[in-house]
Amino acid sequence: MALALQARALGKTFRVKEKKAGLRGSLHALFAPEWKEKTAVSGIDLSVEAGETVALLGPNGAGKSTTIKMLTGILHPTSGEATVAGYTPWRDRAKLAYRIGTVFGQKSQLWYHLPPIDTFELISRVYELDRGDYAQRRDRLVDRFELGPYLYTPVRKLSLGERMRCEIAASFLHRPQILFLDEPTIGLDVVVKERIRELIRERNREEETTVLLTSHDAGDVEELCTRAIVIHHGGVLVDEPVERLRRELISRKTVTITLSEETVAGPSPGWIGRHDGGASLPDGLELAWQEGRRIGLTADLKRTDMSRVLGALTEVAHIEDLTVEDPSLEEIIKHIYGMERAKGEGPN
Repeated sequence: MALALQARALGKTFRVKEKKAGLRGSLHALFAPEWKEKTAVSGIDLSVEAGETVALLGPNGAGKSTTIKMLTGILHPTSGEATVAGYTPWRDRAKLAYRIGTVFGQKSQLWYHLPPIDTFELISRVYELDRGDYAQRRDRLVDRFELGPYLYTPVRKLSLGERMRCEIAASFLHRPQILFLDEPTIGLDVVVKERIRELIRERNREEETTVLLTSHDAGDVEELCTRAIVIHHGGVLVDEPVERLRRELISRKTVTITLSEETVAGPSPGWIGRHDGGASLPDGLELAWQEGRRIGLTADLKRTDMSRVLGALTEVAHIEDLTVEDPSLEEIIKHIYGMERAKGEGPN
C-alpha cells in the first residue's frame, strides 16, 4: 500500500515574549522584550497509508493542530521532514493544495456574506476544474449532503450544522486524495454529528480518500477511524489500531444487567441476592451503579474472565437482560495519560 503521508522527527518551536509582573516588568517587556522558546511539537514520527482513516488525539496544547498545519504547509517546521501526497508541504504548498482538502471546525473557508454556491464556484476556479466535471461533481455533493434548501442562503444565516455540511462538501469538490479534519463536529448536536460522520465514511469508502482527523469527541474516532495516534507534550505516546487500544490497554469491561422482578438488589454495595438467600459478587466484579432493577458492574479481566463472570451472575441472580461493553475511547485515553504520569512520577 502506498503512503499518503509520512513525517520523521517533525518538530516546531515558537519564540514567545516572556511576561514579567509589575509596572517595571511591563515597561521592560514593551521596550526591551525577552524571548523564550516554546516547543509545540517535538520530534513526531508518523505515517499514514492511502485510504486509511487515522485519528490524531491529545489534550489541548498537545500539538495536534500545529502538526496538521505543518502537514498542510501552513507552518514551516523547526526540524524534521515530511512528505504528503509526494510533496514537501511547506516547499510545495501550491502543488499540494490540489491533492488535499482541509476542514477546520473553528475556521470557515466559506465566504460569510455569500451563499455556499458562490464559494463552490470560486473553489472551482481556484482549482481550475473542468466546467462539466465541476457541475456534475457539485450536483452530486449537493444531493448527497442534502444542501439544496440552503445552497442560495448567505452563510451567516445558516446553522452551525448546515454550515459544516457545506464546509465538508466544499473540501470534496476537487476530489482530494487526503482530507485533514480538525475538530469537524465541534459544537454540533448528536444527530448532525452522526450525519457528518456518515458522509465522511462514504467518501472514504467510495473514493478511498485518506482521512487524518483531530477531535476531542470519542464518537468521531470510534465511528470514523481504524487507527489512533495519541500525542502529548508534542510527542507520540501511542500509535495503535483503535480496537487494539480497547483490547490491550484497558482490562475492564462494563456489564449492565436488568434483574427480573423476583430478584432484588441487596442492601449493601457489592451484593446481589434472591429473596431466598444471597451471594456475594464473584472476584473481579464490582458494583458501579444501581437504578432500580438495572445494575452496572465493572469486570476486571486481570482477575477473572467473562465466561466466569457471566456464569457467576446467572447463579446469584435471575437476569432479565444483560449487556457487555468495552470502555469508551475517552476512558482509554485517560488511562494512557495516567500510565504516562505514573512513569514520570516513578524513580529515575
